[in-house]
Amino acid sequence: MARINVPEGDGEEIPRLFSLNPDMFGAVATFSTAVYDKTRLPVRVREFARMRVAQINDCGV
Repeated sequence: MARINVPEGDGEEIPRLFSLNPDMFGAVATFSTAVYDKTRLPVRVREFARMRVAQINDCGV
């Protein structure tokens, strides 16, 4: 669940979040592609890093 106010509505939070600033979607999509599709890290290392970042930020893993 997001820690910011996301517009009410049906569907997932992510599309509703980007409705606040549609221009940001392109930058986030480019970043996501770099992280997931063009990485040199093995999947296990990448997922461990994600889990550690979530832990540091007090997010549920």
